[in-house]
Amino acid sequence: QVQLVESGGGVVQPGGSLTLSCGVPGYIFKVQGMGWYRQVLGKERELVASISTEDSRNYADSVKGRFFISRDNAKNTIYLHMNSLRPEDTAVYYCNAAPRAISAYWGQGTQVTVSS
Repeated sequence: QVQLVESGGGVVQPGGSLTLSCGVPGYIFKVQGMGWYRQVLGKERELVASISTEDSRNYADSVKGRFFISRDNAKNTIYLHMNSLRPEDTAVYYCNAAPRAISAYWGQGTQVTVSS
């Protein structure tokens, strides 16, 4: 079992920015599309951004134009650059395989709170 480790969450005011990071084992990173998911307590986890091994990106409508996903092949790391944050972006953010998550990869996530 591999648990991915997310970092970079925090508390930010509406309109602010945060960048999340997730280190991925190299043997996974090289062959697997990856994504960022988020979950609000009491709701289902949703995929908000994904990136393929060929750098093809997809975004949920709710974050399009505000979030940007990237991957650093040298560091085996994926990032989620979040701008113009809104209170409704408040959630626990996770990285995992995408477009289909792999249950063994779920980590603890990182909390993002957008509040004034």
